[in-house]
Amino acid sequence: MNSYNDMLDELKNGTRKDITIDKNEFYAFREVLVKREDFKHFRGVAKQGGQVIYQYMEVARS
Repeated sequence: MNSYNDMLDELKNGTRKDITIDKNEFYAFREVLVKREDFKHFRGVAKQGGQVIYQYMEVARS
């Protein structure tokens, strides 16, 4: 399995459309995500059951 940073890089460069994170791995994933310089380019959408789907946005959120 890819590391979280590898998955985020794939999302950023367009080789991956989204990343689905289950609730049991959310905190480990988020710890990696918030340390990235491009953190604000990633958007997470919470789904029923505790899953979060992340996508990359060209324009950073404020």
